[in-house]
Amino acid sequence: MQLQLFQVDAFSSTTLGGNPAAVCPLDEWLPDPLLQAIAAENNLAETAYFVRLAEGHYQLRWFTPEVEVDLCGHATLASSWVLFEELAVDSPMLRFETRGGELRVTRNGDTLAMDFPAGIATPCVPPPDLLPALGISSAEVLESRDYVIVVKDEAQIAALAPDFGLLRTCTKFGVAVTAPGRTSDFVSRWFGPRVGVNEDITTGTSHACLAPLWAGRLGKTTLTAIQGGKRKGQLTCQVVGDRVILSGRAATYLKGTIVI
Repeated sequence: MQLQLFQVDAFSSTTLGGNPAAVCPLDEWLPDPLLQAIAAENNLAETAYFVRLAEGHYQLRWFTPEVEVDLCGHATLASSWVLFEELAVDSPMLRFETRGGELRVTRNGDTLAMDFPAGIATPCVPPPDLLPALGISSAEVLESRDYVIVVKDEAQIAALAPDFGLLRTCTKFGVAVTAPGRTSDFVSRWFGPRVGVNEDITTGTSHACLAPLWAGRLGKTTLTAIQGGKRKGQLTCQVVGDRVILSGRAATYLKGTIVI
């Protein structure tokens, strides 16, 4: 069996930036253990698979090296880029049926815009090991799908060096650490050792929660964001009611064939 494979750097206008994702178009669904094994072999934060349902309409799934996830932003952006740019799909909008609900993506030149449900983070009492695992002495802690840690300065984000073994034991999914930005409205980093991703470079789903949080604090509905440590991605977030429009660019790094 041979399968197409694309590796796309999402939330970057050039290769070697942003967040890499593998994308495998399928004619029909393969057994789940095989999908998971391919994702483990790819060893990227996410491998996306899609099957065409109708014109511009697809079923989309995402796998980390260890588990299938309900929602993933950067691999949705990467999949949309493959459809628009590599497979020349001529459609004004892409619709994806996913475990996290229907997602819609439109293209405006080189920029792709994803329509995601907004997430709301509420204050919580963190597990006792959460802040020590991140090397943070004190911070505001909220919870949505992920824990959200709000710190005061961008320099704290850059200096983070988590204890991933300890962090794996005290998270349910992932944790986003965020602060006001110097050249953007806010910055963040995201860690998910519990799901097999120590650090995800640019996480669309976390911005569906971070954008409403910072929109309320900064008094604006359109925000710029940068995520990552040494390697970073850039995106624009627009809060529209209970939805968040996440916009960014992508670049194809690799095209190949998987032989199984």
